[in-house]
Amino acid sequence: MCGIVGAAARREVSGILLEGLRRLEYRGYDSAGLALIDHDTGLMLHKQQGKVAALEQIQRQQPILGCTGIAHTRWATHGEPSQANAHPHTAGNRVALVHNGIIENHQALRARLLAAGFEPLSATDSELVVLLLVEQLEQGASLMQAMLVVVPQLEGAFALAAIDAEHPDQVVAARRGSPLVIGVGIGENFLASDQLALRQVTDSFVYLEDGDVALLTPTRRDIVDAQGEAVERPVESLSDTVEVVDRGEHSHFMYKEIFEQPRVIGDTLASALPASGELDFGVLDAAFGAAAAELFPTIRGVQIVACGTSYHAGLVARYWLEQWAGLPCQVEIASEFRYRCRVQHRDTLLVTVSQSGETADTLAALRNIAADEFAATLAIINTPNSALARESELVFHTRAGVEVGVASTKAFTTQLMAFLLLTLALGRHNRLTEPAAEEFLSTLKQVPALVESTLASDAEIKQVSEEFVGRFNALFLGRGIHSPIAMEGALKLKEISYIHAESYPAGELKHGPLALVDRDMPVVAVAPSNELLEKLKSNLEEVRARGGELYVFADEAAGFNDEAQVTVVPVPHGPELIMPFIHTVALQLLSYHVAVMKGTDVDKPRNLAKSVTVE
Repeated sequence: MCGIVGAAARREVSGILLEGLRRLEYRGYDSAGLALIDHDTGLMLHKQQGKVAALEQIQRQQPILGCTGIAHTRWATHGEPSQANAHPHTAGNRVALVHNGIIENHQALRARLLAAGFEPLSATDSELVVLLLVEQLEQGASLMQAMLVVVPQLEGAFALAAIDAEHPDQVVAARRGSPLVIGVGIGENFLASDQLALRQVTDSFVYLEDGDVALLTPTRRDIVDAQGEAVERPVESLSDTVEVVDRGEHSHFMYKEIFEQPRVIGDTLASALPASGELDFGVLDAAFGAAAAELFPTIRGVQIVACGTSYHAGLVARYWLEQWAGLPCQVEIASEFRYRCRVQHRDTLLVTVSQSGETADTLAALRNIAADEFAATLAIINTPNSALARESELVFHTRAGVEVGVASTKAFTTQLMAFLLLTLALGRHNRLTEPAAEEFLSTLKQVPALVESTLASDAEIKQVSEEFVGRFNALFLGRGIHSPIAMEGALKLKEISYIHAESYPAGELKHGPLALVDRDMPVVAVAPSNELLEKLKSNLEEVRARGGELYVFADEAAGFNDEAQVTVVPVPHGPELIMPFIHTVALQLLSYHVAVMKGTDVDKPRNLAKSVTVE
C-alpha cells in the first residue's frame, strides 16, 4: 500500500520518479502524483486519480521537469480516492510532501491548525503534516529543522518525504513504522518505500531505522536518529540479479506467478541443501541463520504470528510441527497477538511470517515482545533486507522472487516449503530419526513435480470455474490440515472475484453453516485421500441432502465420481505430507479463472494492497 519515490540529483529526474512508481504499482493504490523543483519555475505538481498511466499521460501533455522531486501512489485511508486527496500535498507554492501510513492524532492536529488560521484543502491526515512544516518554515527553520520539530508531534506509523522550493537541492525524509530506504548513486541520492523502485538506478542502499530523519542532496546523506543524534547508517550493496517484472506470455501477473510455483518451490528447497541435494543438518540449520544450530536444540514450542495468507501458512505449519517435530505450536493473527496478554514457555520460538517483511501488525508484534519472552525470533520472509529480517535473530528467505499480484500465490507456497524445512530442522532434535528425516526430505523433493502435474489440470479447472461466475456466495470446506487450505481458497476467491466466500472445517457444518446451503450456494470441498476421508464424505452428504451443489477437488485416490449435485475436479495423488501444495494450486486456478470471467482487476483488486504497512 502507498509508495514513495524521491530524488536529489544533478540530472532531470521525472522519468526516474515515474519508473519508480510503475515498479511500486503492485502494492495497490488509487491515485498517483509527483512534485518537482525547477530552479527557474519553482515547485510544480501533477497528480491524478487512477493509475500511474494517467499521471504519465498528463506528464507527456504538460511536462514538468526538475532535478529534485518526490512521487507517490496513494491507497486511501483518510479521505476518499480523489484529486484533492491525492499526493503530493502542497502548501504556499513552496513545500510538497508525500506520506505513507496513518497519523493517529490527526483530529487534534487539524483542530490546532484551524485555530492557528490554516485551512486544509483535503480530508487527509497527510496534508496536516505539510501545514505543520510550513508553520516552522515561516518561523525561519530549514526544512530539516522543521521536520525534526514536526515528527515528535505525530502519533502513528508513517514514512514522510518533503521538498522545499527555497532549498531546491534537498529532500528531507522521516521514518517511523513504515519502510523507507535511501538509494545511493554517484553524485545523486534517491529515496523509496521499497528498494525495488530504485533498482533501475542503483544497487547500493541505506536502510533507515525507526525514528530516523534524513536530509538528502546530490552529494550528502545526513541522518539523525530518534534521540536527535547524528548517525551513520551502513551502505549495503545488493548482488542479486534484478528480476524483470514482466507478464511475458501470460495475461496477468497472478497467472504467471501461479505457473512459476514449481520453480520457486524448488529454489526454496534447494536453498537449504548442499549442492548435492542431500540432507546435511549443518547446511539446513545455516539456512535459518548462523545462530540456528545453537538455538534449535533448546526450542520446546513454537508461536507463529502472521496476517492474511501468511497466517494460513502458519495454520498449515501447526499440523506439521506438532506431528513431525513433536513440538506444541500456536498460531495467531498479528493484529490480535500484539494486544493480548500472553503466557507461554520461555523456550518458545517466535516465528513471524510476511511476504514483504514490512507488514505493520506483524512487525509491531515482533517489536512489542518482552526481552525475555521468547527463546529466539525467526522471520520467514521473501524480502531479505526488510524490517522483519533486520530485527529478527534468525531469518529464512523464501525464494518466491517478485510477486506482483496482490493476491498471494507463489509467496504462500514457498512459505509452506519454508515451514516444512523448519519442521525438519526442529524435528531432528525431538521426534525425527535420521532415517525418518531422509524420507521426509525425499518427500519434499516431489513437490515441484506434483505442482507441475496440478497445473496440467488448468483447462479442466477453467471449465468448472464457469459455474461460479453468476454466484454471489460460496462455501469452502476442509478437514484437518486441509481446513486452512480451504480458508486460503476462500480468501483467494473473495479477493479477486469479489464473490463472498467463507470457509469452515467440514465437521462444523451442522453447527451453523448448513443453514446457508441451498441450490444457489456452491460448496467447494478439499478432499485428500487420508484418514479423515470417510468423515468428509459424510459431511458432504449433508450438503447434498439440502440441495447444495458440490465441487469436490479430490485426490485421484479418494474415490469420488461425478453424480447428481457433485462435480469432481481430480487432482494428482501424492504423499499426505505434501498434499496441501496440490490443493492450494488447484484452488488458485479456480479463483483466477472465475475472476477473469467476471472481468475484475485480477492483479490489483479493489480496496486491497500488496504490502500492508498501516494498522
